[in-house]
Amino acid sequence: MAEDKEKDKKKKYYKDLEDLPGIGEVTAEKLRAAGYGEFSAIAAANPHELAESGGMGVESAKKAIEAAKSMVEIGFETADVVFERRKDLGRIKTGSTALDELLGGGIETMAITEMYGKFSSGKSQLGFQLVVNVQKPVDQGGLNGAVLFVDSEATFRPERIFQLAESQGLDPQTVLKNTHIARAENSDHQIILLEKAEEVIEKNNIKLIVVDSLTSHFRADYLGRGALGERQQKLNKHVHTLQKLAEKYNLAVYVTNQVMDNPGILFGDPTTPIGGHVLAHMSTYRLYVRKSKDDKRIARLVDSPNLPEGEAVFRVTPKGLTD
Repeated sequence: MAEDKEKDKKKKYYKDLEDLPGIGEVTAEKLRAAGYGEFSAIAAANPHELAESGGMGVESAKKAIEAAKSMVEIGFETADVVFERRKDLGRIKTGSTALDELLGGGIETMAITEMYGKFSSGKSQLGFQLVVNVQKPVDQGGLNGAVLFVDSEATFRPERIFQLAESQGLDPQTVLKNTHIARAENSDHQIILLEKAEEVIEKNNIKLIVVDSLTSHFRADYLGRGALGERQQKLNKHVHTLQKLAEKYNLAVYVTNQVMDNPGILFGDPTTPIGGHVLAHMSTYRLYVRKSKDDKRIARLVDSPNLPEGEAVFRVTPKGLTD
């Protein structure tokens, strides 16, 4: 006890980012703009990323990180604390009871839900449905929040949002105004859009981020095996950014993913999602969707940390997703 008190006396306290060693006013502003606005963010940062974001040397970044660590509690906590924190999780209903049950109640906040499948399988339609449903009150299956939508394939259609909002009894114009759209021109632009998203999230009570699709630009910008390593590295960082936003703001992240046919699979379904192990490890919930007869779709829960594998059948109709 005496030793702890002696350490507390010697411990240096920092009030603002500018007070940290190696960080002045200009560097602090750069770091805040890059999303490092709190001591906890600095303390958990990678030295090289922090140095690049703040325009500083790597050694200075390391000193700033060590100083920030002294200001925050970084370490273990008991599972009961985590359990209590997870009681604040929210869920967005999909419109299909069967799909909600497969997902444990709907699309979860503080998590990334990925859906992959062939074209016209219903991936974007679920995204559009969530855009509308998240704006409903909590007792109606929503989160009473707004949406951040990143469109990488030029497939966003406000007319469809208008149609779905009307069918749900919501004011279409209000739903459209609460949906913030950004068209990603390439993979680097897509990365920047999410890295700069915190101001929009805080200002507009964003409770859902939709990226449709997550991998399209990465697939187009990095061709051949020689570029695979760089592509996966950037994709990994991009998905980590999404996870950080989900946890920090208790919001849901829904991403769609493209697929390819794996020629190595001779028997069974050769459909394989893009993104490799990076995306497979980072997606909290992973769904594979395929078309069935007429307007029916079959969704299979491929991976989840706490739910069993299973399938759900739902329909995509002009009025939205139904059983």
